[in-house]
Amino acid sequence: MEDISKGVVYLVGAGPGDIGLFTVKGLKYLRKADVVIYDFHLNAQILNYIRHDAEFIYAGKRGGHHTMTQDEINAAIVGKAKEGKTVCRLKGGDPFVFGRGGEEAQALVREGIRFEVVPGVSSSVAAPAYAGIPLTHRLYSSTFAVIPGYEDTTKEESSIDWARLATGVGTLVFLMAVKNIDVLTRKLMENGRSPETPVAVVRWGTRPDQQTLVSTLGNIASDVRENEIRPPAVMVVGDVVKLREELKWYEKRPMFGHRILVTREHAEGFDPLEDLGAEILLFPTVEIVPPETWEQLDSAIEKIQTYDWLIFTSGNAVKYFFRRLIEKESDIRELKGLKLCAIGSKTASEIKKFGLRVDLVPEEFRAEGLISAIVRKLGREQETSGPPSLKGIKFLLPRAEKAREIFPEKVRELGGTIDVPVAYRAVKPEFHGKRLKRFLAEGRVTVATFTSAATFNNFREILGEDADLLLEKVTIAAIGPVTERAITQAGLKVGIMPEEATVEAMVKGIKDWAIRA
Repeated sequence: MEDISKGVVYLVGAGPGDIGLFTVKGLKYLRKADVVIYDFHLNAQILNYIRHDAEFIYAGKRGGHHTMTQDEINAAIVGKAKEGKTVCRLKGGDPFVFGRGGEEAQALVREGIRFEVVPGVSSSVAAPAYAGIPLTHRLYSSTFAVIPGYEDTTKEESSIDWARLATGVGTLVFLMAVKNIDVLTRKLMENGRSPETPVAVVRWGTRPDQQTLVSTLGNIASDVRENEIRPPAVMVVGDVVKLREELKWYEKRPMFGHRILVTREHAEGFDPLEDLGAEILLFPTVEIVPPETWEQLDSAIEKIQTYDWLIFTSGNAVKYFFRRLIEKESDIRELKGLKLCAIGSKTASEIKKFGLRVDLVPEEFRAEGLISAIVRKLGREQETSGPPSLKGIKFLLPRAEKAREIFPEKVRELGGTIDVPVAYRAVKPEFHGKRLKRFLAEGRVTVATFTSAATFNNFREILGEDADLLLEKVTIAAIGPVTERAITQAGLKVGIMPEEATVEAMVKGIKDWAIRA
């Protein structure tokens, strides 16, 4: 009987690569895990959903190099579960399709540890689908088989019944087939499969790097060498391959092949690029956290009715201000009489979620535009002429710990009063950029986006001395003149700079750039 005092293990399939194919249930268990033991062949973006305090254990292999043996992996899973931990064993594809998940499950059964299997989308079906190849089709094939392509070719007897397999199944799918492709194709032809049988090899299926090579059984091995196709790759053998030319859809998407680096805390707003076929590579270089002390903001909230204007310069300021207002058991009705100003339509939308009307949204999304808009509005309301003045006007500007002083200084210069309590902090996350460095060095990132000077400066700190050289190989997109200045001062060029300082405008700029490229 399983010991419920011990931990629990979730054997989770992470899918073939496209993060959109990761299951809802898999995400649920990943987020609740105390320990995550993960493989190499999965989308690294999935790891962003792991709790910050969870333990990471890398158990993958690349190019045949094993970080941990299977016995060591089994021992780690069992050991962590016996500590009472919730363990997520995260595996590429499906854990029970050539993933050795069955062996891991048996180890758990022997120790009486509770476990659950969360199936994943296997590359055996996903890679052909993204290449436009259905494994079954009424006019071409009613059966298919999935075969490991990495069986030891030195074995005296194969565990595969080649005589029956070669002609007895309509569609054959070989996983990890490149290394032994000569042996695999020869075995099929020796056992009756025609050399003219259509064959496709799909490398990095479901990812922006996807590469599909179509040939025949007799020629595919030499074609793979000529085109320098390397693992990981799936090989599909059968007449269904003929349908690729008609049904290929993934590689026809307008932004197929593009990988967009997003350095903010979340990828909200970049969805339209994914819809066009790009992959979003989320690598947050800024993490938004509460202030070290609420003292300044609490003091402002306690005297909230003494202010004339409440100004928000970001959605984060809105989020943390109202969060603290509610935590202090204050009432939104206490904002009655205050004029609300938001820099940017997104910030205004965040305010409206609380049922409040925004009185002013400046056309220019920075401090200089804000002061001009307020002066103009007050001038119209007061019907005064002469030099601008903010005398007698009191402003509250909850903001980030580190922010520009242009607006507060100008308010004071014009005779106004302003309080600028810290509502949140933007800190550098504890990430290492090893995998991102490799992607950049290999040319697998086409656009790097920076939405603030902090995202850029932190990016350089995280990646170290190689950062500038790596960024020279990509197109840089930036929001706002302050961000642009930080980038150009580092000796780099901004290739995409939207006129409006919003993510929506940046996304449009990236789409326009992709069309021109």
